[in-house]
Amino acid sequence: MGNHVGNKVVLIGAGDVGVAYAYALVNQGTVDHLAIIDIDEKKLEGNVMDLNHGVVWAPSRTRVTKGTYEDCKDASMVVICAGAAQKPGETRLQLVDKNVKIMNSIVADVMKNDFDGIFLVASNPVDLLTYAVWKASGFPHERVIGSGTVLDSARYRYMLSEMDDVAPTSVHAYIIGEHGDSELPVVSSANIAGVSLSHRSEKDPGYNERIEKIFEDTRDAAYHIIDAKGSTSYGIGMALARITRAVIQNQAVALPVSAYLQGEYGHEDVFIGTPAIVDRSGVNRVIELALDEHEKERFENSFNTLNTIKEEIFG
Repeated sequence: MGNHVGNKVVLIGAGDVGVAYAYALVNQGTVDHLAIIDIDEKKLEGNVMDLNHGVVWAPSRTRVTKGTYEDCKDASMVVICAGAAQKPGETRLQLVDKNVKIMNSIVADVMKNDFDGIFLVASNPVDLLTYAVWKASGFPHERVIGSGTVLDSARYRYMLSEMDDVAPTSVHAYIIGEHGDSELPVVSSANIAGVSLSHRSEKDPGYNERIEKIFEDTRDAAYHIIDAKGSTSYGIGMALARITRAVIQNQAVALPVSAYLQGEYGHEDVFIGTPAIVDRSGVNRVIELALDEHEKERFENSFNTLNTIKEEIFG
């Protein structure tokens, strides 16, 4: 990690997700300086101005500026929210191809300016684009983090908490795997206020169906939100702010990010959603959850889904 005075984040891509992330960062007072880069300069100017007008009420002073790639020189983190959105009738593979090209060009511009911090990637499909950013940057893999299943896990914890009428912070449950249709909940190690879900299901015959339904609602939530309001932004914005805080404040907390596997879960050379310890070095280490047989099968399927596309694109 380079020597940085203060904590500066460069955000690339100020669409709905980028702006929601910026708003969360300013509200939480996590960074000293947020420099934002976007191709729509006029809209960006308006957003920067608007964000700055809220700083007086924020917990600390965040400088929000219209950035250029030169801002990467002394940045602690570069957060990528840019990329093409999926069009109706477009396959995921077509979208991946298009977005890998966008990532390559962004990372080339970042690296030209001697960036020496941590990459955080939110663009979709996030696991494959995190791999693309890692490849293009030449960085050690621990310094490239994808938003992974942080949002999915937050949705899942929220929905489980609603069922039990407790705060979501008292629900401990992970969703892992691809950030997408093949992801899975790790029910075997999940608990609500210390009571394991598996213990609950022994006592309550309909419990398993209920929590599987909650998982399906979690997995499909994005489709409903996109259908209703055009994009998902606040949940992912706050998830990215959470990861940023873990890095900037060297927290060493476990978060289900998209991290690089080196034999964990019996797999390697793919970025995939798994709990990992996140601190100032990026992904300090991957936490391998103990999965039951059914979960192992589902994770295997998720890994294969990503690995097949990865091999088609990166060989």
